[in-house]
Amino acid sequence: MMFISIMILIVAIALPSINRNISPNLYLRISSLLLLYTGALAFNAFYIQSIGSGIGIYSGLFQITLFTQLFDIVIVLTGSVILIAWPLINHKFIDNNLELNEAGKNILSINNYRIKYSIIVLISTLGSLLLVSSSNLITLYLSLELQSFGVYILASLYRHSELAISAGLKYFLLGSLASCIILLGCGLIYTFTGLTNLESIYSMISVIENDNNILLGFSLGLILIFIGLLFKIAAAPLHNWAPDVYADSATIITTWLTIIPKISILLILFEIQTHINLIENINLLLELNPLNNIINNNYLWSKNLLLISSLLSLLIGTILGLAQSKLKRLLAYSTISHVGFILLALAINSEQSIEALIFYIIQYTITNLNTFLIIILFGYIIKNSFRDLIQSIMVEDETGTENDINYISELKGQFFLNPVLSISLTICLFSMAGIPPLIGFFSKQFVLYSAIQNGYYFMSIIAIIVSIISASYYLKIIKIIFTEEVNTSEYSDKEIKIINNLNSNSEIEISSTNSFIISTLTLSILFFVLKPSILLNSTTILSLSLFNF
Repeated sequence: MMFISIMILIVAIALPSINRNISPNLYLRISSLLLLYTGALAFNAFYIQSIGSGIGIYSGLFQITLFTQLFDIVIVLTGSVILIAWPLINHKFIDNNLELNEAGKNILSINNYRIKYSIIVLISTLGSLLLVSSSNLITLYLSLELQSFGVYILASLYRHSELAISAGLKYFLLGSLASCIILLGCGLIYTFTGLTNLESIYSMISVIENDNNILLGFSLGLILIFIGLLFKIAAAPLHNWAPDVYADSATIITTWLTIIPKISILLILFEIQTHINLIENINLLLELNPLNNIINNNYLWSKNLLLISSLLSLLIGTILGLAQSKLKRLLAYSTISHVGFILLALAINSEQSIEALIFYIIQYTITNLNTFLIIILFGYIIKNSFRDLIQSIMVEDETGTENDINYISELKGQFFLNPVLSISLTICLFSMAGIPPLIGFFSKQFVLYSAIQNGYYFMSIIAIIVSIISASYYLKIIKIIFTEEVNTSEYSDKEIKIINNLNSNSEIEISSTNSFIISTLTLSILFFVLKPSILLNSTTILSLSLFNF
């Protein structure tokens, strides 16, 4: 359904007779409704009784389970919210003002970006949905590339911006290298096993008795796949591309980059790690395989690789985040730190850690999404108020995204101008820092509890320390919002005259939909402790079914 809808939208864009009659905002709304309808279909599949054990479709290329359906719903709902999040701003200008006409041209350029953005987001979402359900090496790689190509294009969507083009090119080159590593790993596994279906490969490895080469080839192939996937989620030490790409891309695009690709790739990592753990448990239980030591080593290297990456992500994401003055670079390092917590739960792979993993991914999605939506709205409010607005009229912004906030200092004194948005952003930042009783605190608590229960005391101590340290750079943002007021005396008479002219001859209307979404997400972060049963019961049931399987 999504594929057919994407084709129809592409044809509509290509035909001038249709494209002229459809506004850019309507493309966004159509795309978001398409994602919502896809989520409704995925939710309806929960009523199929046999889906609990899994349903193979397209000759077993994809495996549909309750777990995949849940995260399909999470992905499409998040994608729909991001599409709606681009504020609908209408500018009405007088004709005899040259500067305002130039600003109107910028708005037309933004509208053109909206059309391209909606289509590329749909294509990337389709890749994410396919990746989550992939049960074959071929579909795994093709789905990953379908998602990645959309992300590469999004990163360089603002083609008039040198920084955006640089970010997209950097992401494309390094992401292509990671894809080559993953493809090499898939090729090695096929060479030594002769299979591409993941279930068949796992079954073969669990019963093999007298061939060291197959097990070693399987191990090497999985190592390469793990390295490529860790690169794509910006896990340390493969994280260097993320801060530059996130900072130089438009905020609306950074919102997509930090959430959707990470969800699908983390889930496929989880599926692979879970099956490796299952193979190890079966062989230890039955004690039928003379090559148990090699199989156990397969499980140990995958766990150690995840633990090392988790440790480095926690340390690097926290320490380097302290020195950042650009807002999106700081949030990029914050994301790396959160990936460290997720990888820790993934490496433990116990009943409690699976529950913590699912809960952390959902919490991370809600908190990050709300944070970036608020930053987008702040950008539209601030950049259409003071000096940055004047500069965006006269000269195009260096990033080509004249409504983006680049530096933390641009949030000075926003509590006195926009108290509701400031409080919402503060709640999100406190949740990221793990301040109780917000939802972010419980997600970190669940991960640390599962780590301590399974004897990972060193990693638990490190995670606690970095959580305390990382709170300082969240507090730095909050301090600027609440305590530093904007000094309006720095503006010249000419600049004030232009601002007054804009205020009297333009109207800026932000859709109430954005306010509703932000308030809903903020309340879910703030009042999770009052009604936690819905989310906790769902994650508990899923973790029990996956662990017992």
